[in-house]
Amino acid sequence: MSLDAPRLSVADLRDVPGRRPVVSSETVFEGRVWDVVADEVDLGSGDPVRREYVRHTGAVVVLAVREDRGEPEVLVIRQYRHPIGAEDWELPAGLLDIEGEPAVETAARELAEEADLRAAEWAELVTFTPSPGGLDEVITVFVATGLSDVPEEERHERTDEEAGMPTGWVPLSDAVAAVLGGQVRNGPLMIGVLALARTRA
Repeated sequence: MSLDAPRLSVADLRDVPGRRPVVSSETVFEGRVWDVVADEVDLGSGDPVRREYVRHTGAVVVLAVREDRGEPEVLVIRQYRHPIGAEDWELPAGLLDIEGEPAVETAARELAEEADLRAAEWAELVTFTPSPGGLDEVITVFVATGLSDVPEEERHERTDEEAGMPTGWVPLSDAVAAVLGGQVRNGPLMIGVLALARTRA
């Protein structure tokens, strides 16, 4: 932990998978969507340590991209999020809560349900863990292109917090500026937009 630490290359900067032995595990809170779990973990350096975290289903995020008006534009949705007390701009997203459903199919379903859009082409952009110290969620961001509207008669009826969500198309360069300027703080949006801009650079 000092200036004497070794200099690493891109090849060195790779996560090391492998779960440490779990001595015991209990569900300390059972929620409607997620549970809180407490594990006693053997880290190999003495007594087991207690780690409490949210057990999460995982999620997908969709960067819907259109380029028919010149510069690439991405679709954003504004949704009220009670834990942070704000309506934040987000990307269409959803939980991996249907057993056996491939992640790209979940992404396609969420894009149709939240934005009334279909995509002809799908590509995985990036996968990340948003808060590895407190939950085991893994989020995969997909880029959706070749967009078309879902026919009116086939559209999903949105309810609760999804009803009446404002949506809009923002040029990719403006989205990057909003991220870097601190105007938006939604993690998946920030990571998705910056990753897409980097791949398009």
